[in-house]
Order: sequence, then structure tokens, then C-alpha cells
Amino acid sequence: MPTSAEWVVFLGTAALFALSPGPGVLYVLARSLRGGRTEGVRSVFGNALGASVHVVAAALGLSALLAASTVAFTVVKIAGAAYLVYLGVQAIVRRGDDGEVDSDGGAKRWARSPLAQGMIAELLNPKTALYFMALLPHFVHPETAPAPLVFALLGFIAVAMAALVDLAVAVFAGGLSGRLVNNPRWRVRQRVAAGLSMIGLGGFVAVAE
Repeated sequence: MPTSAEWVVFLGTAALFALSPGPGVLYVLARSLRGGRTEGVRSVFGNALGASVHVVAAALGLSALLAASTVAFTVVKIAGAAYLVYLGVQAIVRRGDDGEVDSDGGAKRWARSPLAQGMIAELLNPKTALYFMALLPHFVHPETAPAPLVFALLGFIAVAMAALVDLAVAVFAGGLSGRLVNNPRWRVRQRVAAGLSMIGLGGFVAVAE
């Protein structure tokens, strides 16, 4: 387990990570502006679930394989960027579907839910995996506690801190959306702005080193 001084450093670093405007928080912002607080909060939980998978992978050593393979890293990064662009295009071209009944059943509704999309987008963000691999080993001391358990504990704390920041963004942006939801012109601009934001985010993820 980390020492008292290391806990301070870890929590400070995790707080900076949570507060930095990365792909996760920008995705939550776009979804909250488009669909209000409910959609924003669901996207937060989706992000957290995807990040939690990265935590488990890091604890098991799987993220090290991704970090060691340039090809695997690039494939995952491009897949994540393409998925964000796809979501952005879908947001722009889809019209008036808020009350639409899906004829394809629960599977289609799940695939289109902000929770599922947030989880997939975060799973396809290899930088999250590399963040945990770069940060957490400095605070793991196998001689005092099993490394995988410490890895998981620290990782879930970092995920929880990021989720709190994302929730604040969802509540604020969702409140703005709720005030203007009855304005038809705003709904169109809202949808287009959210779509362009996700497309831009996909482009950023694709070219970022």
C-alpha cells in the first residue's frame, strides 16, 4: 500500500487527471447538451464502466501488452476515434427521434444508449490504459500488499474522482439543455453542436500522440 506521503501525491495526481478536459469529460458535455441531465448522467456511468475495465486490465497486466505493441495501440486508438466520429454523424443526421419506438427491440436501444456508448468510447481509448500503467505502479509495493489488489483499489479511486467531475459537468450542461429544450431551433443547433463536438473529439483522439 502507498505510504502517507504517497497517498497525498496519488490523490493530487488523480485530481489533476479528473479535472483535465480529456475525451471522457468532453463526451459527457456533448451528450448532456444534446439530451439533458439524464443522458449526461448515463454517459458518466458509461465512461466509469469503461474506465473500470481498464483498471482491471491494468491490475492483471493486460494493459502492459497494449502499451508494448505499437500496432495494437494504433488499432485501438483509430477504432475509438472512428466510433466517436460515427456517434457525431449519427447525432447530426438523426431527427426527432426522442420519442421514437425502436422496432428492433432492446438490443438496439441498448446500443444507442448513452451508457453503452460511453462505455464503448472509453474502452476504445488506449490512453486511459496507459495512464493507469504509468501512474499506479509508483504507488504499489508488493512487499506490503498484493500488487493486483492495490492496483485495483487505486484505479477505482481515480475512476470515482473522474466520475464526480463528469457528474458536475453533466448536471451543469444538462441544466442548460433543459431550459432550452422546448425551443425547436435550439434543439437543431444542440444536436448539430453535439455531433460536431464528438466528430472533433474523434479527430483529436486519432491524431494525438
